[in-house]
Amino acid sequence: MATVKIANRIIGDGKPCFIVAEIGINHNGSVELAKKMIDIAITTGCDAVKFQKRTIDVVYTKEELAKERKSVFGTTNGDLKRGLEFGTKEYREIDKYCKKHGIIWFASCWDKQSVDFMEKFDVPCYKIASASLTDDELLKYTRSKGKPIFLSTGMSTMAQIRHAVKILGEKDLIIYHCTSTYPSNADEMNLNVIKTLKKEFKCPIGYSGHERGITPSIIAASLGACSVERHITTDRTNWGSDQAASLETAGLYHMVRDIRQVPVLLGDGKKVVYERELPIIEKLRRVK
Repeated sequence: MATVKIANRIIGDGKPCFIVAEIGINHNGSVELAKKMIDIAITTGCDAVKFQKRTIDVVYTKEELAKERKSVFGTTNGDLKRGLEFGTKEYREIDKYCKKHGIIWFASCWDKQSVDFMEKFDVPCYKIASASLTDDELLKYTRSKGKPIFLSTGMSTMAQIRHAVKILGEKDLIIYHCTSTYPSNADEMNLNVIKTLKKEFKCPIGYSGHERGITPSIIAASLGACSVERHITTDRTNWGSDQAASLETAGLYHMVRDIRQVPVLLGDGKKVVYERELPIIEKLRRVK
């Protein structure tokens, strides 16, 4: 199985699980709130934080932006989308903050202009969001930058995934099993798809989760997910569409801790009698 290098991390079978804290748009347009979530990711032991970048007038139609939608930013959907979008000033601050504290950061770009925008910061990798998996031109353009790519597969058939992988190539690619419901129900998880993807593709397979709690993410790691991505927040009661499917500090801490324990818990598969079992043998076993 191939491995992928991102900054100073190696992603692949037998390597530590690469854990991504998805900030996305949970910052609600506030750099200070984004910094608090970066701090959470650092203190809980995550490897990277991820944001989302859109060129609003490219990604959304005029009609969509004009729709009525009340929020803290105004009365239309356009007011909301623009209010949630960080620009150069905000990302310069984020870039400086992440470099200062030694954590990787990158973004999922929803259009070519957003890829060009992120190139100014020389991010080490890119994410293709599930919604963009069928956007062949965006896939080609993102790949042209020559950096590793995470490909999320929510809302996609195996045929669509194969087509996207054909465009991207398997080199420097990590495929995320994903279900795009927020939050996802247990019967929508289908975590065995991780094994299906591992059999079919010669690249690291990961998991991007939107479930409540942490159990599916830990199971994903035990099934061989080389990377796990979860949305994070300072408070799930915060305003925003992704908050309910996000982890607060305690949940993220426990998830990271438990995922890090998975290789130790699984062991090497060789049955042995452990030294700490020897006194128990003497105490409990009648026939030795």
